Amino acid sequence: MTHARDVLDSFSVSFWLPIGALTIALVIKLPSLVKMWRDPMLRAVGGLLLFACAVFVFATPSVIGWTNRVTGVPNIAAPLVYSLLTALCASWLLLIVAWRNGLSDRSASTRRAARWVVFAYAGVVVALWVLFWLADVPVERRQDLDTYYANTPFMREEILLYLLAHTVACSVTARLIWNWVRTEGLDAWLRWGLRFLGVGYATNLLFDAAKLTAVIARLTGNDLDWLSTYLAPSAACLSATMVAIGFIIPHGGQYLHERWRIRLAHWRLRPLYLLLRTVNGGGAPFAPRATGELRLIRRETYIRDVLLQLSRHLDEELRERSYDAALGLEFEPGRAKALAAAVTILDAVAARERAPQSDSAASPSGPDTTYLLQEIQAVSRALRHRDHIEAVRSRAAAPGRENASA
Repeated sequence: MTHARDVLDSFSVSFWLPIGALTIALVIKLPSLVKMWRDPMLRAVGGLLLFACAVFVFATPSVIGWTNRVTGVPNIAAPLVYSLLTALCASWLLLIVAWRNGLSDRSASTRRAARWVVFAYAGVVVALWVLFWLADVPVERRQDLDTYYANTPFMREEILLYLLAHTVACSVTARLIWNWVRTEGLDAWLRWGLRFLGVGYATNLLFDAAKLTAVIARLTGNDLDWLSTYLAPSAACLSATMVAIGFIIPHGGQYLHERWRIRLAHWRLRPLYLLLRTVNGGGAPFAPRATGELRLIRRETYIRDVLLQLSRHLDEELRERSYDAALGLEFEPGRAKALAAAVTILDAVAARERAPQSDSAASPSGPDTTYLLQEIQAVSRALRHRDHIEAVRSRAAAPGRENASA
């Protein structure tokens, strides 16, 4: 008895992994669901995640025992779980209908396909409850009900019915998702999400195969109950976790990628930012609670403002010579342009330090700084390689020294 209780407890614990993953996916999707509830695709996704969570909660052995005890009906948790699983199958197919026809498609064929899915699987749910009330299932079974009652009239038909409905929905969904994965032009994060969804639904077919094999073995007088009792639940848990990850990846991946892109851009501007801080001794405003986007905008704005102050000190001839020198050193044109701009900015900073009082009297007009203002990221990256800058500066200054000696 103690061993049986330990097995039940381990099953209950294993079911909470997919529940946690599905709940995270549902929470991530919740803001979009609230804002755009009329979107059929989002409704299908929301229903899918909600029913998937409900299936694993009510299929947990401890919850099965609680449901049977509270209602006072032995094994009534079975049609409840079967019904939730059937509703989950319907949400899979509705999601495929919405995906296949696109967000803007409201055609009669789309609505007709959705109605067929709803009516067909609603009919399956009704049949499951009718068959349960006709069956005689007095002994509570929390883990092996499918095989224990496989030879029982009406319960046998109920078990085969829910497995058939699940297999059909899973096969159709898996096939269409794998076809979509091969579509060109998909976002990388969406493609990875679809791959996890495809793996998840393919693993669901392992659940169906294990269950059907065990049930058919019982019908033919054999015993392969371990397939239904142990392999099938493990496959279901793995499948649900993969499906949840498939929904999390596109949103979570894009969010993390955007955060990383902003932080990387902020970090790459640091060399140019530190250099220009020596011009006026200040810096961009700092706010501890500022978002990454705001910090990046403030740093970019500060750099462009100081570059405008330096514009009167920029030497266009030096920039042209430095560009030719960088090309002569076999740097590619974009890199050569950034190195030439870095040499010019360093020269302008030195010129301003030599004559700071000229700023107030000088005219605000100066050379065209469009490139500098637009390509601050490239210029800042160039400043990280002072050896390259010195090589370009030396080569650019060489013709001037030769003329002086002549």
